[in-house]
Amino acid sequence: MKVISTNIGDAVSFEWNGATEQTGIFKYPTFKGLFLTKNDVKNDTVIDRVHHGGTHKACYIFSADYYNYWKKRYPELKWDWGMFGENLTLEGLDESKIRVGDVYKIGGALVQVSQPREPCYKLGIRFGTQNILKEFIAHNHPGTYVKILEEGHVNTGDEMILIEQSTNTLTSQQFYELMFAKDKPKDILELFMSNESVPQYKKDRFQKFLS
Repeated sequence: MKVISTNIGDAVSFEWNGATEQTGIFKYPTFKGLFLTKNDVKNDTVIDRVHHGGTHKACYIFSADYYNYWKKRYPELKWDWGMFGENLTLEGLDESKIRVGDVYKIGGALVQVSQPREPCYKLGIRFGTQNILKEFIAHNHPGTYVKILEEGHVNTGDEMILIEQSTNTLTSQQFYELMFAKDKPKDILELFMSNESVPQYKKDRFQKFLS
């Protein structure tokens, strides 16, 4: 896997349900690279600290491999890397192969796969339609957030190298599917609950499905 683009964004205001809000989802390539910190990406914009940034969502990664699919669906948009609000656009990222808890080295940073991205209405703001939410969920390639174990710089061209594979086989894609599945598969739910890298607040939400 290789970094195709490093992306940051400024605050953008928009109207939503009669109120003015702001979002940091409008990210664009920066040729200076990024510095990944324990809680976010340095110099990036994080508006909603409840749902973005922090230990388990310090940096968002999305695959460049799926851009052509979305460009065909939304050809009228002005396309550039960072369109999905990702900080790092990677070539070769496959959520069905990376495990929650896997440790990777990217440039000078050491990161750990923590959880897939759940789309919210602000993705719809970026795409100009809330229809993108259902489409994004159905496409089943959400990208992933990573926890920063060691802070460091990441530049375009850096490789994402597996350092330690999790012994728990829960993939980022299985995590994502579990969140939206009406009937939670017992085997995947057990993997989810026993995975030490799944954030506790996520496990708390799924406790009710154990019975």
